[in-house]
Amino acid sequence: MNIFINRNPVDGPWGGGNLFVRSVFETLPSLGFKIVTNPFHDIPDIIMLQSPKSSSDCNFSINEAIFLKNKNPHIQIVLRVNDCDARKATTGVDRVWIESSAYVDKTIFVSKWMKDYFVKKGWQCKDNHVLYNGVNLEHFRPRQKINNGKTNIVTHHWSNNRMKGFDVYEKLDKYVGDNHKKYTFTYIGRELGTFKNTIVIPPLFGASLGEQLSKYDVYVSASKFDPAPNHIIESLATNLPTLACKDGGGSVELCGGRNIFSSFENLIKILESKEYKTNDTSRIYTWEKCMKNLEIILKRPL
Repeated sequence: MNIFINRNPVDGPWGGGNLFVRSVFETLPSLGFKIVTNPFHDIPDIIMLQSPKSSSDCNFSINEAIFLKNKNPHIQIVLRVNDCDARKATTGVDRVWIESSAYVDKTIFVSKWMKDYFVKKGWQCKDNHVLYNGVNLEHFRPRQKINNGKTNIVTHHWSNNRMKGFDVYEKLDKYVGDNHKKYTFTYIGRELGTFKNTIVIPPLFGASLGEQLSKYDVYVSASKFDPAPNHIIESLATNLPTLACKDGGGSVELCGGRNIFSSFENLIKILESKEYKTNDTSRIYTWEKCMKNLEIILKRPL
C-alpha cells in the first residue's frame, strides 16, 4: 500500500507534528506501507495531509490531492488536524480546514477536544478518528531529581507564541524571584527574553530533553487552546505531576482532568499546598503503538 504525506521530517526541537511525520517515515514501512515522495510519478493509495496547505519543503496541498483523486478515484485522502485559530489567536485557519473537510475521506484529529472544536463549526467529513501522538519512552522516563531542598518547576515549548502561556510564566518568574528560597523555575525552549529569575535552557529534543525534564519536581503548562501538545505527553512520560491551564484545550484532556488550574492565583495555591498528584497516563504510549493505531485507521474500509 503506497502512502504519501505532504511533509518531510526534520531534525531538531520542533513540535508534535514533526515527531509524527518522523514516526511515519520510520515505522509505517515495517507495517506494510511504502512511502512515496513523488505522488505524480508513484500514484499513492493514500494521501495523508498534515495540513491543507503546502509548505516550503513540500509543495503539495489539498488542491493537488483533489486533482490526483479525480484522476485516480481509488485514492484515499486522509487529513490530520492539529491546528486551529484559537491556538494562536489567528483568523482564517479554521475556514481553510473546514472547507478542506468536504474533500477528504477520513479525518484524524489529534485529540477529542480538537474533534469537538471543529465538529461544532460544521466539519463535513463523517469518517472521523482521534489519534494521540506517541512518545519515546526510552528518552522520556523517570530519573533522579535535583533534590536541592526546593520545589523545582519546569516547562518547555518549541514555540515562543504568547498563547503558549507566557502571561502566566512571566508572573511565575516574578513569584519565584520573590520566593527563591522555596522555588526554582526552569524554561526549556524558545522564549521572549522577558524572564528575570527563570533558568532558561535553549531548545532541546529527544534524549537530551527527556534527561533534563525528568530532574524536576512539577511541570506547569499554561498553554491555551492547544490541540494536543507534545510537551504534556513528554512531561507525563517522565512521571512529573503536570499542572495544566483550564483553557488548555487538549492539555486538559491529556492530563486526564487532574491538576487543572483556573488562574495564576489558583496555580500558586496548588503549588503551595503540594496537593498535586501524578496524572492519569492512560493516553501515553509509544510511537510504535501510535503507528499501529494509525494503521488500523488507514486500512479501515470507507
